[in-house]
Amino acid sequence: MDGETKIDTGADELLCVIRERVAIITLNRPEVRNALSDTLTPALRSMIRTCGEDPNIHALLLTGAGNAFCAGGNVKGMGAHRDANKAAMSFDEKVTDLQERQRLLTGALVLVRKPTIAALPGPAVGAGLAIAIACDIRIAARSAFVSTGYLRVGLSGDYGIAWLLTRLVGTARARELMFTAEKVDAARCEAIGLVNRVVPDDRLQDEAFALAKSLAEGPTLALRYMKDNLDEALSFDFATARDHEAERLIRLTTTADHREAVQAFIDKRKPVFRGK
Repeated sequence: MDGETKIDTGADELLCVIRERVAIITLNRPEVRNALSDTLTPALRSMIRTCGEDPNIHALLLTGAGNAFCAGGNVKGMGAHRDANKAAMSFDEKVTDLQERQRLLTGALVLVRKPTIAALPGPAVGAGLAIAIACDIRIAARSAFVSTGYLRVGLSGDYGIAWLLTRLVGTARARELMFTAEKVDAARCEAIGLVNRVVPDDRLQDEAFALAKSLAEGPTLALRYMKDNLDEALSFDFATARDHEAERLIRLTTTADHREAVQAFIDKRKPVFRGK
């Protein structure tokens, strides 16, 4: 496609292209519903960091190849089939290892100061669901579903899923989703606020890219400060959050993008933002 730049992720299991300042990151293990692996996961962590830091990329769009977003961890790699190196670790080493992997994946994704969108062509389960809800916005195909999944393998959750779910859908819903591991279809996901939009399956990628492109064309500094404000709304008291919000707005009044937006409004044209 014209205007599209392919990025070497270092792994066939992860694809990345840059199109109109949007990084489209695709989990590419369709034969196993894009389950995480020792190849895919490090590549994904690396691309989140790279795209998050690249000033020429203004939005990230995460999706999955085929008919799934991400089925989560590799269940066959658990128990008797687990990795021999990890099995040899001490308890404390295993905890530290998982904490670091989480920090560099969903932790890093939440900290990206650009709009992030997850497009779900199908199931998002376990850690795959955590990745989706670590993004700012989720768009799901009509046939998609989600499940926390951990109950089914006797585990309690990782990658920050409990924290993310609680803030997204509230305490009661989060507990229900974690305790039951039920499959929640796209329509109910939209009803409870787990996804923002549901679209026909054949329109998913076009709709998700159109939204990502519109955000990538926006004022990057304003979007960054919006994310800061929204993050602080979850943890700061009203007075502190309000004061920080005021400081950020005043900073933005001095920017070229603000002046361009005002002039474009007067001229009745679409503004052209430059991130300054």
